[in-house]
Amino acid sequence: MSSSTAANQVRASHILIKHQGSRRKASWKDPEGRLISATTRDSAVSQLKLLRDDIISGKAKFNDVASHYSDCSSAKRGGDLGPFGRGQMQRPFEDATYNLKVGEISDIVDTDSGVHIIMRTG
Repeated sequence: MSSSTAANQVRASHILIKHQGSRRKASWKDPEGRLISATTRDSAVSQLKLLRDDIISGKAKFNDVASHYSDCSSAKRGGDLGPFGRGQMQRPFEDATYNLKVGEISDIVDTDSGVHIIMRTG
């Protein structure tokens, strides 16, 4: 990888909560998708807001919350997605990540996958 490519990349961790509107209604913690199919977007957003509040207030660590609650397989890495560049993630996710400062946590971000909070880590 060239240094110019690396310079244009960001690194982030996220917590994904899937819901009945998500494009893929299954996850590592709900392989049959039963819970996801029964979860409304509003319910997913409410859960994510509570988790975000716990992280912001210092009651919980981002990576611990991601490991336990995220519907993404990145949960096993504390939500870490590794480095990525423009065009590699869904547009709302990418835009939100690039707009964050390192260490900052996003508000709720909607994508076809579900609802996320994102922490830029690099």
